[in-house]
Amino acid sequence: MTRMVPGRGTVAEPAVTLTHLVQRLEDIADPAEPGRAERREQLMAWMTAEVEPDAMDLFGNPARQEVPLPARRESARTARQLTRRVLMQHWYAGDHVTDDVVLLVSELVTNVLQHTGARVFGLRLRRHNEFLRVEVRDPSRGLPCLMPLAELADEGWGLYMVDRLADRWGVDLLPRGKTVWFEMRIRPAQGQP
Repeated sequence: MTRMVPGRGTVAEPAVTLTHLVQRLEDIADPAEPGRAERREQLMAWMTAEVEPDAMDLFGNPARQEVPLPARRESARTARQLTRRVLMQHWYAGDHVTDDVVLLVSELVTNVLQHTGARVFGLRLRRHNEFLRVEVRDPSRGLPCLMPLAELADEGWGLYMVDRLADRWGVDLLPRGKTVWFEMRIRPAQGQP
């Protein structure tokens, strides 16, 4: 949804097979993890849209550690599911905040899918007191560009929404890639701890 500033690392990587994506996800995971063969079958079924598994069981909890997701359209839905579950079931955020955060997560993931050429990206959620921080990491060092409102037409609205709805947002350049993040104030829903 945003235009990328030309720079190093913005050229798309070659297409890979599902097997290569699964192998890459397994390489990121702990090789001594029990049930690795079963996890491989679950990942293959998810990638071929044969099943609708519980995203957190399959990929992990982004509130505990960064969750690697394959750069596929299905991952936008998975990122939304993971975010909604953490906010509603673990952090007891209200519906309004949860809906806004899920929308912004979807926009950041869409930017990764459309503009970076990444094979895998990472999703991480952090909470500090009343603030939530969402981080989406990818291997491109190309920076997202917030377009002036007058130039927005059919695309470019994603980062505009992040700018309007988030309390703060930014980009951290890494030695190999970047992390695009935003922060929002989060309060427990009525009647929750």
